[in-house]
Amino acid sequence: MNVFLWILQAILAAAFALVGIMKITQPREKLRPTMPWVEDFTATQVRLIGVAELLGAAGLILPAVTGIAPTLTPLAATGLAITMLVAAATHARRKEWPGIALNVVLLALSVLVAWGRFGPHAF
Repeated sequence: MNVFLWILQAILAAAFALVGIMKITQPREKLRPTMPWVEDFTATQVRLIGVAELLGAAGLILPAVTGIAPTLTPLAATGLAITMLVAAATHARRKEWPGIALNVVLLALSVLVAWGRFGPHAF
């Protein structure tokens, strides 16, 4: 189970890091075709969401790898799960039903990592 959780952490970290970097580095106008929800947020808010996702991605891997405060790993997974709940609510409000599916998958994987690392497979 430990190896499985590490694989999930790596997949989640890669996904959140890539999307976070995209939100940080690209202007809203360039994000709009693939992320229409950015219309509801300012450029600063979109960048802050990207920073939160990038920090969450780092939190999934770095504390456990370095051995420095490894309890931050399940906290990062919990934070990313909350981020996905808010994202799903935003998509539901905008009636962007296909967008919710990805949020639910990432939410479920984040909850699984948080459960495993808080509970039976903690570091």
